[in-house]
Amino acid sequence: MNTENQQPKLTFIHYLTIGSLLFGMFFGAGNLIFPLHLGQLAGSNWFPAAIGFLLSGTLLPLLSIIAISITKSEGIYDVARPIGHHYALIFLILVHATLGPMFATPRTATVPFELGFAPYVSADHKWIWLLIYSAIFFTLTYFLSRSESHILDVIGKLLNPLFLILLFIIFLFAFLRPMGDAGQAAINTDYVHAALTNGFLEGYNTMDALAGLAFGVTIVTSIKLMGVRNPKSIAAATTKAGMICISFEALIYLGLIVIGAMSLANFKLSENGGIAFGQIANHYMGAVGSAILATLATVTCLTTAMGLVTAFAQDFHKQFPRISYLAFLRLTCLISFIIANVGLTQIINWSLPILMLLYPLAITVIFLSILSPLFKKSPIVYRFTTLFTVIPALFDATNALPPISNQAAPIQALIHFASSYLPLFNLGFAWIPFALIGFTLGIAAYLLYSRVPSLSLNAELKAKQK
Repeated sequence: MNTENQQPKLTFIHYLTIGSLLFGMFFGAGNLIFPLHLGQLAGSNWFPAAIGFLLSGTLLPLLSIIAISITKSEGIYDVARPIGHHYALIFLILVHATLGPMFATPRTATVPFELGFAPYVSADHKWIWLLIYSAIFFTLTYFLSRSESHILDVIGKLLNPLFLILLFIIFLFAFLRPMGDAGQAAINTDYVHAALTNGFLEGYNTMDALAGLAFGVTIVTSIKLMGVRNPKSIAAATTKAGMICISFEALIYLGLIVIGAMSLANFKLSENGGIAFGQIANHYMGAVGSAILATLATVTCLTTAMGLVTAFAQDFHKQFPRISYLAFLRLTCLISFIIANVGLTQIINWSLPILMLLYPLAITVIFLSILSPLFKKSPIVYRFTTLFTVIPALFDATNALPPISNQAAPIQALIHFASSYLPLFNLGFAWIPFALIGFTLGIAAYLLYSRVPSLSLNAELKAKQK
């Protein structure tokens, strides 16, 4: 008898619990501050900007989860494996370094500190308080993430409800007593004619499409702990839970974007969304608002940090099994603590060029994974598409370097060349036409190989050798 059929049927409560796990890991530091800042930048053009942000901030993460399901993968390495072992390993390391100890995970500590604590300490002693706060933050993250089997219970059943209650309080004040009319708010120059595309690029900062690929192993593990073993059932459960997660996210994003636009009636355009959120909370609730905001940010960022360090430790332990899960967990928490003390501004400035490189590669591998049944997961389609994507993505990354770096003569020469000869470069999407060309060539090569038996056999032998 087939034991795969003897498994529990998941109920809506199960899907809600898994969706809550995803939501808790997705919604963190950037998810709070970037939508607010987008609202301030877009002003009365907030709606097209919101559409762009939702496409990259919610749709792409959902598609990344679906890609994990369709390919029956358990993480970043499996999804990128058709391109080649070495590429998949490099891609895994780059994504996890970005989501982990280099950028996203340190940001989970610096954002709540900047929102709720930095305004109340002197500039001279700020670094000491950040050191103390980040040490406590990552110590908690480590101990709460030690047991893989308890992640679902800790995140989904305990911390998420508290986060939602605190966020609801902020929303209640903002919409019952709006500071101004979002439809009359001033528009930043970049958002007058390109609100949709700039909103899409702003969604990169959440890093959720990358996180969706990284969290796949955690989600699959959690579903298996519920007794589900059949791959098709796991894929279906992942997709349904993902829909619940991104629906909640989309509503919160819209609310934050509108609040950001309305805040322009009282405040000038802020340097970042963290400052904006602090101003809004103080406007409505004074010191109490700051305390709530600090708690809110700490709770949501703690859940995200747990998801990030867990995914990092699980994936690296899988690739390097001689090193234990707990050793990798300690490593990522320690490095994240060190980087966090560089400060939020520097973390954001240096993460953008990396995201401009990684996001096009992630988007293409997500769509290739979803479409893979059409071309039998042929490596040649993956490789052509990736090769044609990475070159313009490197130019986009160069253009996004901080001012201290991109003003050098060689960098300016590269930017001038790309601006003159690469379509859509000035919008930040030079990679799209090249990716389409690569995909088309890859499909043509796949069809040629599949129709000529000798070529097809030769290609398979080369793929196995790699």
